[in-house]
Amino acid sequence: MARNDPYAQFNFLVELDGVAAAGFTEVGGLAVESDVIEYRNGNEDATVRKLPGLRKYSNITLKRGYTANLELWKWRKTTEDGQTARRSGAIILLDEARQPVLRWIFREGWIAKYEGPALNSTTNEAAIESIEIAHEGLTLEA
Repeated sequence: MARNDPYAQFNFLVELDGVAAAGFTEVGGLAVESDVIEYRNGNEDATVRKLPGLRKYSNITLKRGYTANLELWKWRKTTEDGQTARRSGAIILLDEARQPVLRWIFREGWIAKYEGPALNSTTNEAAIESIEIAHEGLTLEA
């Protein structure tokens, strides 16, 4: 029987509008949930039925080392200027040979939150910027 090891979490790519966006160190928020609607039929004593309600997609958080590249800030600025640019994208998990194995695809995304780096003169760490992408759908493809 072949051994089926889990994939490493550090091997991933981020694509925005089909173009690889380099340098992200962390991705979070790949989550989907549904509201629970509780319902009871009038002819049943004490049984509560649970039905799926509205789907909710968590914001996707991306973090990367801060550089002179202002593309994320410019994308966020479209929302501040009232001309929100929506983009589709994907987070792609790679295997040890750097081949794609899983792809989380989001649609209609826009930057809901931009956070610049925390600056501290007493540390020796890279400056990190963070964004949260609000979106309207998440699918997983193998």
